[in-house]
Amino acid sequence: MTTIADVGFGDSKAAVSVYIARPPPMAEYAGLRQVKPLQTGEIDLINSACGNGWRKVFNVYAKLLFALNAGQFGFATQAASWQQYRQQHLLQAGSSTALLFSAPDLQSAMKTVHIIAGRTHAKALLEAGLPTQLNWLNNEFAVDKHNRVLVCPYFDYRQLTNEKLAFLAQLIRALDD
Repeated sequence: MTTIADVGFGDSKAAVSVYIARPPPMAEYAGLRQVKPLQTGEIDLINSACGNGWRKVFNVYAKLLFALNAGQFGFATQAASWQQYRQQHLLQAGSSTALLFSAPDLQSAMKTVHIIAGRTHAKALLEAGLPTQLNWLNNEFAVDKHNRVLVCPYFDYRQLTNEKLAFLAQLIRALDD
């Protein structure tokens, strides 16, 4: 797989990057070629324009960050609730979070946690040449501890339930063990 620049929303130096197949279907993101920090209120604009599916992606992402060990990641110390974190920090400049529509860059020296949302997306990335050796834990979750890659269900409440979200947080914690 040829290395291409990260494309998506958030912080280009993210500690936690989530990968999904496509950006929101909005004209302002159609030509996105880099990582664009979102501005305060931009998540609400995307939700209004694109509907409940995107709202779920942002909500699940913020809930996951709040479920992480505060000693390992300080996301939960930056806001009083995951909702407040989502509105004030998620995917903004300096947030250390990214939602990417490109393939993970596993050559980077950064200790980024790469979360591929959805088995179908993970398989497409593997077929395109993503250099990772996934160990499938079950039908929905896979880990490549060496490259810090995780595969989980898509960021939707029905697919990534609270129980599965807690399991994903546990897998992230285990990457540093």
